Amino acid sequence: MATIGNRKKKVAGARRPEVRLPPLEAYGGGLEPDGDYDGLELAGLDLTGQSGEGARFLDCVLRECGLDGARLTAARFLDSVLTGVRGVGTELAGAQLRDVELVEARLGGTQLHGAVLERVVVRGGKIDYLNLRASKLTDVVFEGCVLNEPDFGGATLLRVEFVDCTITGMDFTGARLTDVDLRGAQRLEIAGGVESLSGAVISPAQLLDLAPVLAARLGVRVE
Repeated sequence: MATIGNRKKKVAGARRPEVRLPPLEAYGGGLEPDGDYDGLELAGLDLTGQSGEGARFLDCVLRECGLDGARLTAARFLDSVLTGVRGVGTELAGAQLRDVELVEARLGGTQLHGAVLERVVVRGGKIDYLNLRASKLTDVVFEGCVLNEPDFGGATLLRVEFVDCTITGMDFTGARLTDVDLRGAQRLEIAGGVESLSGAVISPAQLLDLAPVLAARLGVRVE
């Protein structure tokens, strides 16, 4: 185990969500701005381009829904499960996700900048170009998923774990990390912000993989 800054201490693990859904009612409608969705199952819906800004989803399941270009700015997902959702350019800036499971998602260019994630598990699936700039992540677990060029620029991460993930092109520029555990990543490629890794823990093998990036950042020539 290697901790950035050579500080040896126990890493606090993330607290996972415990989603206990009540009996759900099927919902076949669309999204509405400031809509209130409580105890509903949205299954197989095409929500492409729909507007749900400020909507609240409480004790809900979104299953196999299309979210291409869906506008969910400042929406709140509480005690809910999103499984098999797919979409490009889904707008979730400023959203709140608390006690949420995101399972087997296929997303591209999802905008979550300025969002607040608390007790969230992202399990399986593939997410390309995830924008989490200036977001706040507390007790978040990325598990068994593929993350291609995720952007954590200026974000605050507290008790965040990456388990059995493939991560390429990650950017931590200006991020603040506390108890961030990267050791479980199967592949870890950091494109920017290695100077922000204080507060993270990596494995010795990952340190070797990151050595060229660290050397370049420090201006060290390796010959």
